[in-house]
Amino acid sequence: MIEVLVTLLIILVGLLGIAALQMRAQVSELEAYQRAQALIIMADIIDRINTNRTTVSCFAITTNTTTGTPYIGVPGAGHVGTPSCTLSTANYNAQAVTSMTMIDSQLIGVAETLAGADIVNVGAMTGARVCISYDPTTIINGIPGTGLYTIIVTWQGMADLAPPTNMNCAVGLYGSEAKRRAVSTTVRIANLTT
Repeated sequence: MIEVLVTLLIILVGLLGIAALQMRAQVSELEAYQRAQALIIMADIIDRINTNRTTVSCFAITTNTTTGTPYIGVPGAGHVGTPSCTLSTANYNAQAVTSMTMIDSQLIGVAETLAGADIVNVGAMTGARVCISYDPTTIINGIPGTGLYTIIVTWQGMADLAPPTNMNCAVGLYGSEAKRRAVSTTVRIANLTT
């Protein structure tokens, strides 16, 4: 009888270990999925910026690069709200505003919804936000608008990790900074008119 109890105890410990491993695997899978979504959205933002070359400065919405505000995405302290653009013709300005509004909608997750008592947007990362800033000190040969644009996509992770360094976007909006995730890139938009 004692041998059976010891065997059951060993099996129970093994099953609990497998359950814990399964939970860890699910968290890791969600983290990887969110990172992949962030990279897809970042590529889309780069394409939208390249498409709107005449109004590219309208996309540089993040002026405070220490706290990463204002930003596009899930509303909160520092959300840009309704974007505006007045740099070019009415058509180009409207196209830029539409592009920024579509980025905002992607980050909120309106592409996919969960139906039920309340319709919930679930098509993006948890707490997705984007900061786009412009560095005028990096212009080429004194040509305005040829500096570097930095795009940072942030979201809330599931587990605590080391906070992202040198990627200040939506700082302090995810509770612990160890839950904030970020990917970034820098792009230079060519000036095709000179």
